[in-house]
Amino acid sequence: MRYVLGIDGGGSKTVCILMNDARQVIGRSEAGSSNYQSIGIAATLKSIQSAICSAVTSTVKIEAICLGLAGVGRAADIENVKVLVQELQNSQLLPIIWDLQPSNIVICNDALIALVGGVGHDVGIVAAVGTGSIIFGRNHQGKTKRVGGWGYILGDEGSAYKIAIAGLQAALKSYDGREISTSLVENFKQHLSLASIEDLIEVIYRQGWKVKEIAALAPIVDLAAASGDEVANKIIDNAAEELIKATSTVINAIFSQNSGLEVITTGSVWRGSSKIHERFTASIINEFPHAKVIFPRFEPAYGAGLLALQRLTR
Repeated sequence: MRYVLGIDGGGSKTVCILMNDARQVIGRSEAGSSNYQSIGIAATLKSIQSAICSAVTSTVKIEAICLGLAGVGRAADIENVKVLVQELQNSQLLPIIWDLQPSNIVICNDALIALVGGVGHDVGIVAAVGTGSIIFGRNHQGKTKRVGGWGYILGDEGSAYKIAIAGLQAALKSYDGREISTSLVENFKQHLSLASIEDLIEVIYRQGWKVKEIAALAPIVDLAAASGDEVANKIIDNAAEELIKATSTVINAIFSQNSGLEVITTGSVWRGSSKIHERFTASIINEFPHAKVIFPRFEPAYGAGLLALQRLTR
């Protein structure tokens, strides 16, 4: 047997799988964040080492590795991660015999491994919509197209963060009298145990809530929409429209023929009760009748493992 490692490094956790050349997962584990853009290269290395140590419980020879990391896209990012891989090989903590040729080291953005994990190969589109959002596609010629992924200030349309922010703003506008009445005012009060919706100032500003804490409020908007709240439904409709537009842009850019095209929908937003997935699917199929909208077949770390295996079989 030959063995590879697949690493999925995101802002909230790191997943590592040990895979053999029969595509079987021999070990799997999770550790903390490995988004080096936000936590730095040293902390990223520590998280990846921890994940590998837990996934690899006995000595094996690793002949290929794929690291799909959030925030890795530019040439400078890839060079930084190459240094990280060298540090891994020099580590005394890991029960691994390293046999890595430079060509067997794959460093990429986490969108690519989500695509490969989602369909089991490297052609298609992934609409990754959780705390943030990005639409990424790759065609049979190897041409790629990315839409979004610009972060919570510059982009992330349709994401949990943007849905939550829109919901909070709508609740305050309703409270002011600038927006029609919405159940979001009372829903946020109950969820956050606020005496008044005005206490959002204390929670959001003075307690210093970050992106993840705010994004975690998106289900409040989603449930209000599912219950028929007009304001909440408008927010969900706007989110769906942004995601439809972004996905259509990717399809039109690199898929001249969309027969057999699969669009993978992954991330927390798609699992909501307001039928945003159904709205998105209906619009995409209406515009591109031969496309399929699916949920992932495998997790992104498995996709990283498959990309590593590709290097052994070339």
